[in-house]
Amino acid sequence: MGKNAGRDWTQIYAIYGIEEWQTVVFTIFIAFFFTFLSILFLMYFTSTCFLIESFLPALPAGSPRFLAGFAGSVTALTALSLFFAAANIVHSSVSLHSAMSQRMVNAVTDWSTVKTALDLGCGRGILLNAVAQQLKKQGSSGRVVGLDSRNTAVETLRRAGLEGVQEYVTCREGDARRLPFADSYFDVVVSGVFLHTIGKEFGHKTAAAAAERMKGLGEVVRVLKPGGVGVVWDLVHVPEYVRRLQELRMEEIRVSERVTAFMVSSHIVSFRKPREVEEEEEVAVVVGVGGELLRPTLLPRRYHFYSVAAPSFGISASSGISAPLSGCPSSDVIALCRLTFAAPLGL
Repeated sequence: MGKNAGRDWTQIYAIYGIEEWQTVVFTIFIAFFFTFLSILFLMYFTSTCFLIESFLPALPAGSPRFLAGFAGSVTALTALSLFFAAANIVHSSVSLHSAMSQRMVNAVTDWSTVKTALDLGCGRGILLNAVAQQLKKQGSSGRVVGLDSRNTAVETLRRAGLEGVQEYVTCREGDARRLPFADSYFDVVVSGVFLHTIGKEFGHKTAAAAAERMKGLGEVVRVLKPGGVGVVWDLVHVPEYVRRLQELRMEEIRVSERVTAFMVSSHIVSFRKPREVEEEEEVAVVVGVGGELLRPTLLPRRYHFYSVAAPSFGISASSGISAPLSGCPSSDVIALCRLTFAAPLGL
């Protein structure tokens, strides 16, 4: 299976093992079963032809040989497909997971300012420890939190210790649809082949499952700080995530090329959460006739409003278009302003 970043896949496997190893064992068992069947068809080809001819005497000449050969070929191809599937699962769980984790880390251009990071659905900890190693490389005092729905903290921290990054890692148990963190808490949020599992109890292709996945993605956005970066590697559903991120007005949305993982397509999508306040610390307020301040109000950044000066409040105005304030009496001449504070209002 090759090497990744100077590490043989056996070294990665020795630390992290294989997630869902039962699936691999079951797949290999079934593959051996079909292999055995195909060998039986080959060894007893003539007897199989005779058996088919005995049960179906009305078949045209040569048909029993065709059916026996076809059945043997199908069993042999099934065995090969199952062996390939098992190998792909092992590769995806070990070498590919490690390589994609490094790509996700590299998607964050500046780690020097990262103090808090989250790995959503940390599992065995491959991505979690890749983030921790990056923090260690930067000489950072930051930490990365690994959150998983299963109580795997002891084993995850043991693996972090084997990688020499235990002091950079903490673990939490929780639900990805209701993250136990405050708004705007993390500088970076990453997640590797996890979001697609949210809502799987409803069936992967149902509307209910899609809604649950969107809850998880919404939580990623919620806990990101303004200007923070999110990086998600997932299977199949990435186009859904991109559409939702666009609806949430995320910035710098980038999608990687297709990578086959666990026998299906996968992509990495990265994005940045918009900053809430511009560098000039612009804010919107409502000013009445004669400079009387009626009430302050924050307005969406996409709006621009008519210029109004209020020197008595220490405000300098910026230009835009005039608009009435909905719900106000027509006798009150109101202007909405996008303003820069020259001095604090003391409100």
